[in-house]
Amino acid sequence: MQKMVKGANVGLAALSDDVGSVMMSLGWSSPTGEGDADVSVLLLDGNGKVRSDADFCFYNNPVAGNGSVQLLGKTPTADGNEDRISFDLDAVPAEVERIVVAASRYGGSRFGDLNDLHLTLADSAGDSLVQFSVEDAGAVSAFIFGELYRRTGEWKFRAVGQGYASGLGGLATDFGVDVDDDAEEETAGEQPGQQERREEPKGAPRASVPAPRAPEPTVVADGGGEAAAPGPSRPARPRTAKKKVTLPRTAKKSLAENDSWRTARLFPLSALKNDRERETRATSVLLSVMTQVPEFGRRLTAGFGAPAGRMETFTEVSLPHGDTPRRPDGVIRVERAGKLWTALVETKTNGNALKADQVQAYMDIAARRGYESVITLSNDVALEGSSLVDVRVDGRRKHKVALWHLSWAEVAHQAQMLIRHEGVGTAPHAWLLQELLHYLQHEHSGCHGFQNMGAAWVPVRKGIDDETLCQGDPRATEVIESWEKLIRQVCLRLGGELGQKVLPVQRAKRGADPRARRADLADRLCTHGRLDAELRIEGTPGILAIAADLRTGKLRTSIEVPASEQGYPLSRAKRLIRQLASAPADLHIETLVPGDGVGPRGTLERLRPEPADLLPRDGGEIAGFRLSLFKGMRNGRGSAESGFIRSVDDAVDRFHALVIAQLETRGARRSGGGERPPSDP
Repeated sequence: MQKMVKGANVGLAALSDDVGSVMMSLGWSSPTGEGDADVSVLLLDGNGKVRSDADFCFYNNPVAGNGSVQLLGKTPTADGNEDRISFDLDAVPAEVERIVVAASRYGGSRFGDLNDLHLTLADSAGDSLVQFSVEDAGAVSAFIFGELYRRTGEWKFRAVGQGYASGLGGLATDFGVDVDDDAEEETAGEQPGQQERREEPKGAPRASVPAPRAPEPTVVADGGGEAAAPGPSRPARPRTAKKKVTLPRTAKKSLAENDSWRTARLFPLSALKNDRERETRATSVLLSVMTQVPEFGRRLTAGFGAPAGRMETFTEVSLPHGDTPRRPDGVIRVERAGKLWTALVETKTNGNALKADQVQAYMDIAARRGYESVITLSNDVALEGSSLVDVRVDGRRKHKVALWHLSWAEVAHQAQMLIRHEGVGTAPHAWLLQELLHYLQHEHSGCHGFQNMGAAWVPVRKGIDDETLCQGDPRATEVIESWEKLIRQVCLRLGGELGQKVLPVQRAKRGADPRARRADLADRLCTHGRLDAELRIEGTPGILAIAADLRTGKLRTSIEVPASEQGYPLSRAKRLIRQLASAPADLHIETLVPGDGVGPRGTLERLRPEPADLLPRDGGEIAGFRLSLFKGMRNGRGSAESGFIRSVDDAVDRFHALVIAQLETRGARRSGGGERPPSDP
């Protein structure tokens, strides 16, 4: 991998033989644990301008250049998360000479407040080619990381590192985008065939940024509900208005006479008899929906280097392999500009593990036949620096095959994000995704996600109980890996329900080896008998902490919230108690004081009539409050492993619904001009 400095450039062909499709990642971390940025891409002609507003690719227009540029969204890393972008350089329109990659921040935030800004460029096999680290971004709200450009028929990369104080709007305008700040959004979602119209509030953080669209006459509904005539001549400018179809969270009242009447389903589960049938059915159901719902299929395959194009999927395909033909569970093919991208799919359901010999055979077949990828799909979760299966890659082969993994939890997450929050193009597409989600979540599907803490779980818990677990025990590292997988799945599930980014927080220096980090956490587990994790939920005023004490069998979920800067200390305490009016009585509240001091604490039941008990006895300053709920680990039905996983899911759901949501609701009500807490007399 070549390290780049600001202003340096390099030809991609000199770095790899396979640069027709590349992946770019932009990453950063925040010292406060809060703050993020959004990626944008501009496709420029020979004059350094966009050909039209459709060449401005950002969060409201994630695909540009006839599908050759695709924003893939965020992926968790050891340090937080990265934004990924795929480029099909062979398919970039010939008129496009430069591709500028930038990012922007909002609400007065600046890039100088972030740490470890960096860009990484990788080929289609995932091998890193280039890395550019930004040393000092400065007090700017938009920043150009780098650019891809053509020179004598070859694609090159330049590390730019230039800031824009005028933000994304100023950056876009400089490159020829005609920005329209008026925002109106249409959403449809009562049920297939019905649509309702709502206007996005003006002044929302992202309402001032355009959403690129192909130029077309603007048709506006008049007061009588009929479409008015198009305006005379002004060409349409990009706007945040965007038609999309979502489905309601709660279904309409059923017409069934009683609960024994079952709704007819597109994908039935009653006939599934064994794991092989489950794998075959699940593969066929998923691949068929991917072809019929373009947004869904593209979202799942773009991260694997697939181009945007016509997709077809197949099941039970027989491929020659020595004396015995092999039958992968599925094949995905995407055609674009006469070129084919092909991936073989190997699927597992329930707790069945991927088999190294099977995956190795598919890697060999793909290499011989010129296929690009092998995708494994199971309930397991892949971790950074940790492989689910050990495969050999023959370095003598000119053709590279990329091995990717997808968990069923990720599939369900993407389906839920589309039908509940982001929307799809048509009502039938939304209904198809809902049927897929119902299938995946059914108890007989075998696609429930990570449900087993592994063979080391029971021995490690026993070793903690009788104090025989020693540092360096590899079983402790296995438990740490399982815990990390569980937390990543919790993030996917909660993020899908909320429609917000939920990411694990990793307290480690950038560049730290993931295996070394897990070994250190395993030693702490041996010493303290506790598993710890932190989640960052978008829009939440703090970090959700999870602690599983294996010695006491207790789960603790907590969040630290800063005290309001307004009013006297007693006013702050009363305000917090009012915010928690619907919270459970057993909620523990602890006052945080500056330094290493310990503040007062008590249950909400005791503090409701006496908020003054939260005030430090020495009259000291209040820095904030820690809110905690405790729950016993489940030891009832099912195995000890699955019981623990359900306990963590239940604890996180309960804490978010009964505590965090109360803080967010009350806070939004105050900021919107609602209730105003009275001051102390």
